Amino acid sequence: MLIAPPLSLYIHIPWCVQKCPYCDFNSHALKQDIPEQAYVTALIDDLDNDIERFKLTNRALHTIFIGGGTPSLFSAAAIEHLLQQVLARFEHNNDIEITLEANPGTVENDKFIGFAQAGVSRLSIGVQSFASDKLIKLGRIHDSEQARNAALLAHQAGINSFNLDLMHGLPEQSLTNALDDLKTAISLNPQHLSWYQLTIEPNTAFYSKPPELPQDDALWAIQQQGVKLLQAAGYQQYEISGYAQAGFQCQHNLNYWQYGDYLGIGCGAHGKITNAEKNIIYRTVKVKHPKGYLDQSREYLDHLQQVAHADRPFEYMMNRLRLFSPFTLTEFEQRTGVKQQLILPKLQQAQQKGLLTSYDEKQEIWQVTNNGHRFLNDLLAMFL
Repeated sequence: MLIAPPLSLYIHIPWCVQKCPYCDFNSHALKQDIPEQAYVTALIDDLDNDIERFKLTNRALHTIFIGGGTPSLFSAAAIEHLLQQVLARFEHNNDIEITLEANPGTVENDKFIGFAQAGVSRLSIGVQSFASDKLIKLGRIHDSEQARNAALLAHQAGINSFNLDLMHGLPEQSLTNALDDLKTAISLNPQHLSWYQLTIEPNTAFYSKPPELPQDDALWAIQQQGVKLLQAAGYQQYEISGYAQAGFQCQHNLNYWQYGDYLGIGCGAHGKITNAEKNIIYRTVKVKHPKGYLDQSREYLDHLQQVAHADRPFEYMMNRLRLFSPFTLTEFEQRTGVKQQLILPKLQQAQQKGLLTSYDEKQEIWQVTNNGHRFLNDLLAMFL
């Protein structure tokens, strides 16, 4: 039986100072002043349209994530107005997790304090590396000193917690280089670390002119030793690239990976909404380019589709199997509306291959094994 899961909100702010060569997100290099006020007005209008379209007035809001692009280019006043408008439209806990992404090259002490006063409770700082030569290769606008300083400012600003985004497997990066980056990040004591491997994606500058990246054996050594380093420092791996001190897992991302619902507002933002009563799961995509999004003669919604019943098991697994925590067949049924009997044979097949394991005789509780995470693509292919 399909049950509406927790509802989150993703807000996309698409502008950056410049486009990074590895980035395949919907981001646009600044060519003039940001139309801050017009964009915030459009975001609220977009949100109101979604609330009406999906009849969401009675659903509570679980988390908010402001991503980009570089949201920290916006003023604290604009973020405060935006959050006031959003929170006025939903029931929510007083301690709702509100995350804002920040680039170390676009922040200073007053701005971080302003974001905290605006209601932001969590920062996600895109450091990527603490090595200046690697930052240049990645096209980042900050240097290693600014990266360190951003973490220190986050501690001082009154933010409840902050995340550092850190990459490994960078061009010409050795094992020692990668572990030095990780040690520096740990020394700054973030409550959360997103530590993930650089991948070359289509429609990026790196795809057109690929840099020389470490070989697979080197990447595996970085991953293995890096995880040990993080564990020794008190960071628990709860997701493929997510590591957190106790109690500081990102609740917004957890809702994604648990196949929760989320509204997506802003340029190119994606959303997923469940209508349990009608047994429908919707996916939405908003107009991608800022010029089109801000054109008042057209709708914000660019694409709306229903997730086919047959596609829901794969969608659920593609998200849920990123997590290191077990899942239940009851949760699978409630989040997908698909009978567990339809998925059980594939789970048993994966167990025979050592990719999944079940803890109980009734095979109600399942968890990914270490091999399952290492060969995740092979595991997911079993649910297509």
